[in-house]
Amino acid sequence: MNASSGPSGPTGSPSPPEPPRETRPIIERIGLAAVAAVLAMMFGGVAAAAWVGGEPFLVVMGAVGCLMTLWVGLLTLFRG
Repeated sequence: MNASSGPSGPTGSPSPPEPPRETRPIIERIGLAAVAAVLAMMFGGVAAAAWVGGEPFLVVMGAVGCLMTLWVGLLTLFRG
């Protein structure tokens, strides 16, 4: 095909409408947040062990994993 054969984008047909977003039940949100809290504690343990062992790269990676897991757990709990 050459460049003048036509547009290569979408054909112009509208995409189907997205179904309405339903929030999770509160018990499910609490459970998922609890799982995230346990995983965040494990990441924090990795960061603490790496700190004691003198591995700065692993400290940073464990701390970032801990913070990101806490963030997602809180988003799950409060946003649904």
